[in-house]
Amino acid sequence: MIKTGIIGATGYAGSELVRILTNHPNAEITTITSQSYKGQNYNDIYENFRHIEKICEEENIEKMAEECDVIFLALPHGVASKKVNEKILQNTKIIDLGADFRLQDINVYEKWYKTPHKAKNILPEAVYGLCEINRDKIKGKRIIANPGCYTTCSILSLYPLVKEKMIDLKSIIIDAKSGVTGAGRGVFLSTHYDEVNESIKAYKIASHRHTPEIEEQLSYAAGENIILSFTPHLTPMNRGILATIYAGLKENYSYGDIKTVYEKYYKNEYFIRLTKEGVFPETKWVKGSNFCDIGFAVDKRTNRIIINGAIDNLNKGAAGQAVQNMNILFNLDEKTGLDYPAIFPV
Repeated sequence: MIKTGIIGATGYAGSELVRILTNHPNAEITTITSQSYKGQNYNDIYENFRHIEKICEEENIEKMAEECDVIFLALPHGVASKKVNEKILQNTKIIDLGADFRLQDINVYEKWYKTPHKAKNILPEAVYGLCEINRDKIKGKRIIANPGCYTTCSILSLYPLVKEKMIDLKSIIIDAKSGVTGAGRGVFLSTHYDEVNESIKAYKIASHRHTPEIEEQLSYAAGENIILSFTPHLTPMNRGILATIYAGLKENYSYGDIKTVYEKYYKNEYFIRLTKEGVFPETKWVKGSNFCDIGFAVDKRTNRIIINGAIDNLNKGAAGQAVQNMNILFNLDEKTGLDYPAIFPV
């Protein structure tokens, strides 16, 4: 059994990790920590986990590294880089669900996140854990940077077309919507019920921190620098990401031409599902699952492609992908512990 530890187990992503790992046939949860609820029973915090007998311990990452085969860090940005060091990595593997190891350019990270990076010596070793694209790079590594939710949906939706240079790389516009859990479990006025119910709003226009992450990874795929427009929106639903992406086509491609390229990259990817022609993804089809649904249409009038991608932000966008990364690290079938359909209705 893989011995796992979760730092930050009482946040939304942390609780999703607990849910998935509890039912994972090859893993067991050794330690869970919480700064806000240390000393409390986990099932007192989350009554839906009444069958789980675990105490939220005070964090001791050095001790956890000696006891766990892998540690999941479900923490805000700027925290993980202060905790992870060479000694920790000599004893365990790290899967960081935060942003600290996603961007390889330190200057870009510090510019967008407004905080110094405290693990510059370790950063080059970190692998961006977008499983379907970086699977071979993930294997055998000590530290994995779990991608963000918006970025997972956006990159997977665009990757084949960017890789094959079928779109104008200067024309990419990403219009994305997220459920409120994407803002975390902290108490903020902007996520109060009265603030989000019966409303939808754009936020952090031209300044969202997932923008450089999307640009960096797509630039690797293209082999050249990409700058794009990304606008996130907050929607009155609990969970889910829907990205609508626009890009100019370089030639007069047909639907069949585009489908052939997507199938080239994703035909054998279990967690990526291409919708039928004329059918477009909905968040309810992926809610509570590790799937990413992708559909598209070719707008002949403007010679643009319009792509829809949908994921569950807490699953494929966070905890599910983290467990998928763990499965790769420990040479398990990637579907292990994750092979469940979406929950509907909910």
